[in-house]
Amino acid sequence: MPSTLQIDEDGKLNLPEDLKKRLGLDAGGLARLESSPDEVTVSRSINHLNKVYIEPTNACNLTCSTCMRNVWDEPLGFLSKKTFERVLEGLRAFNPIPKVFFGGFGEPLFHPRIQEMAAAVKQLGAEVELITNGILLDDKVSDWMVDLGVNRIWVSIDGASPESYADIRLGDELPLVLENLSRLMKKRAGRERAFPHLGIAFVAMKRNIADLPKIIALGKKLGADSFSVSNVLPHTPQLRDEVLYRESLFYADTPSSSYNCTIDLPRMDMSERVSSILSEAVKATGKVAISGRNLTLGDDTCPFSRKGSMSIRWDGEVSPCLPLMHTHTSFIEEIECTTYAWSVGNINRMSLSQLWNRETYVNFRKKLFAFDFPPCSICTTACHMLKDNLTDCWDSPHPACGSCLWAKGLIQCP
Repeated sequence: MPSTLQIDEDGKLNLPEDLKKRLGLDAGGLARLESSPDEVTVSRSINHLNKVYIEPTNACNLTCSTCMRNVWDEPLGFLSKKTFERVLEGLRAFNPIPKVFFGGFGEPLFHPRIQEMAAAVKQLGAEVELITNGILLDDKVSDWMVDLGVNRIWVSIDGASPESYADIRLGDELPLVLENLSRLMKKRAGRERAFPHLGIAFVAMKRNIADLPKIIALGKKLGADSFSVSNVLPHTPQLRDEVLYRESLFYADTPSSSYNCTIDLPRMDMSERVSSILSEAVKATGKVAISGRNLTLGDDTCPFSRKGSMSIRWDGEVSPCLPLMHTHTSFIEEIECTTYAWSVGNINRMSLSQLWNRETYVNFRKKLFAFDFPPCSICTTACHMLKDNLTDCWDSPHPACGSCLWAKGLIQCP
């Protein structure tokens, strides 16, 4: 529901206190202000820690073809009880307590103490989310998730049939996943609180994009209320041929004459015919506004910074985002790029508050806020500096984020 903003006698706009608290808009804070002809949007303050990603483990019960675990050489490990206690202690120091998302580059339900950790976070009064491939979501796990009131689970499903699922997930477990989700939602239906909410995460490629409507239909039948669609991050030469954003990668930074207009659409029924026509219209313009709200092909903003998030690796290393947690390789066009991990410190040696407020981290968030990096995607076929994120042609220190596909709006994480 919209609320009223009061303009005082001096012409100052007074924001509601609950909004300022939610966005961390304290004195001296720095927030992004974006405007259109009829409205303005205010982001949360870069000083406001809103969400903490916790990687319980980087081990997994699957070997999906799309996973970065296929292209790294890192030891497998599990978040220790001591390290988690340090995280828990750090969360208590914040008001409000940040949301906690259990997930990284492994299967959270693979951790033997995941129930214990989720319960400890819920006892603090924080919201808890978790992402899973759904295979280990058995009867016992469903019970504790419903009893505990886990706020949301995200389930990764990249194929609507056992064959297409197995093609990517390298296993024929789709019937089991659907059975597990059906059981979970039935258990939820008998409770006063409708938790956990269900979201479906889908990685889009040429080989599976046709399955997306069926997956959405499947998810809605199960009771899902959210769908997160991401492009694939190509970690191998084979996946490089599966991407769906070759033109978008370029035009996100350098609009051509045919990409500099906006269609202002009303709300309408998205029948197959209308959807097809609108798809052609968006392809022709590059930008679309639905009921006045712009959806563009990428605007060089860090989604993790916008969320006010930080990421904690299984061994306690703290990074600004999920992509910087682990050193890995991927492809941008024909160029193989190495993203070197970057940590602001370790939770076992510094408190969460000290890490969040550390000068190097604050300065990096300011740089992300302005996105003070060169537009690397326009140089994807020529620039040798794209081979890693150690620096760029503006002499940015590590990490240089100009080629980040998350910032281009091409890769998404829930």
